[in-house]
Amino acid sequence: MTPQEIRAAAAALFDAERERRQIGLLSRQYPDMTLDDAYAVQAAFVALKRAAGAAVVGWKIGLTSRAMQQALDIATPDSGVLLDDMRFGDGATVPAGRFIQPRIEAEIAFIMKAPLAGRQVTRDEVLAATAHVAPGLEILDTRIVRVDPGTGRARIITDTVSDNAANAGFVLGSQRHPVDAFDLRWVGAIVRRDGIVEETGLGAGVLDDPVTGILWLVHRLADHGLGIAAGEVLLSGSFIRPIEAPAGSRFHADFGPFGEVALDFA
Repeated sequence: MTPQEIRAAAAALFDAERERRQIGLLSRQYPDMTLDDAYAVQAAFVALKRAAGAAVVGWKIGLTSRAMQQALDIATPDSGVLLDDMRFGDGATVPAGRFIQPRIEAEIAFIMKAPLAGRQVTRDEVLAATAHVAPGLEILDTRIVRVDPGTGRARIITDTVSDNAANAGFVLGSQRHPVDAFDLRWVGAIVRRDGIVEETGLGAGVLDDPVTGILWLVHRLADHGLGIAAGEVLLSGSFIRPIEAPAGSRFHADFGPFGEVALDFA
């Protein structure tokens, strides 16, 4: 993609989010788009949001499960940027019309106490830089249609990455734990919508260990001269399928001894 095309795609996503509508598949409009192009569109999209007053507060990792990777025919996770206007309090109600087609995922969140940057960063350094881990939910939304109505073609990885990895919001439970207090591979959640169990899963669904997701993120950012800052929140990747969140739905994720987190949609 040319710089002009990258700016145009980012502006289309920015306007779509502001106007609560979806645009067509970028992969169809730009059939030669590469993954690097998609991350460039994401960066330009986030830059527009920052220019409008939003501040970066962390990162999300997506497509960490084999099922989701196979669905998009990829073999690697993706990442997106968390902004301060995406944060909701535990038990909060999302205002009606805030999102287009929201869905919910369960995550283990890392809250960092030290910066991390570079291809040389190790798993032990990730653990040492982590202040706390906490239960969390991510709100997914898509400014791009999931399926093209004319062709029936589904979005692909370049669409998802361009759209800030489908990131739209997040909420953390009140519990905070030392990173070594639990074997995070065995931390799981029972996720209920309107009191009905919709999904269950374990942290091992995230690349066999959520810490591996954080390490992947640090290394990916290093390839672009970026890193993680102290105080940032990192969503390590979902270990359940996305759950649709229609208006009026109520979510509760029970992480057992690890904690709980809830979110409602008006």
